[in-house]
Amino acid sequence: MIPTKTWILLISAFLLLSVAAGLILYLGPAPGTVANIYRDGVPVRSVDLSLVTEPYEFTLTDERGSNVIRVEPGRISVAEADCPDGICVKTGWISDSAAPIVCLPHRLVIRIEQTAAAESGPVPDTVSR
Repeated sequence: MIPTKTWILLISAFLLLSVAAGLILYLGPAPGTVANIYRDGVPVRSVDLSLVTEPYEFTLTDERGSNVIRVEPGRISVAEADCPDGICVKTGWISDSAAPIVCLPHRLVIRIEQTAAAESGPVPDTVSR
């Protein structure tokens, strides 16, 4: 049987490594992380999330309605929308390419992508390509 001090040391080391890994992942987006915004599949605007230093908002409006987009360092969300279901607002913040924000009534998609310069090496992704 392993002594209690050894268990405490092992658990402490595991927790320390977990916190360090979490901080590395949380510190922000990789250089070249861009939020591309599309309407009807056509690019409307790109926001380089690695360059954002102050939060800001902008509104996208067309004949179907409007969406208020909120940008903060390393992440983006739809803050307000006048669509009936509001799923795009409920999606919340995104900061990686795991899942896009989609507003079907307004045909709006916000997708996190890497720029060509950032894609020079292998980039881990949670979505199979």
